[in-house]
Amino acid sequence: MLGLGTCLGVQLVQAQSVSEYGMKAILFYRLSQFVYWPADNKPPTPLTLCIVGKNPFGNALGQIEQSTATFETRPPPGDLSNCQFLFIPRSEAENLGTWLTRAESRRLVTVSDIPGFAQLGGMIELPLEGERVGIIINRSSARKSGFEFNAQLLRLARVIDR
Repeated sequence: MLGLGTCLGVQLVQAQSVSEYGMKAILFYRLSQFVYWPADNKPPTPLTLCIVGKNPFGNALGQIEQSTATFETRPPPGDLSNCQFLFIPRSEAENLGTWLTRAESRRLVTVSDIPGFAQLGGMIELPLEGERVGIIINRSSARKSGFEFNAQLLRLARVIDR
């Protein structure tokens, strides 16, 4: 967990004291620095990172310095027009297909910690692997929307291409 956090620009003094969702909040925030946007669709600054359903991060996002991104924890139902990144938490597992369908019509990066998310068509899955948070990237899903990822992130992630 410490190696991944350091690579993504996160300074962690005591990795053991960082909760699962504390680390996922940092990763969700930092992912934007490792995504290449389609040339015809540069994202606005600051980015809007949206969370649908029950916010699993608690106050962890509020503790992150937010000069390059804002957080919208409850966008209007189905309205993802202001979102550039969308986190779909485990509480929305039953609605995953609906969220992915809504996201298809938007140029946004989908992120989740729902098991199998990347296999089901999501772009970035953040599974808990032992005591660290892993990264699984569905490169094919991202490319359909025109996104690509920094080589550094791809080296850290498990990449699926289907």
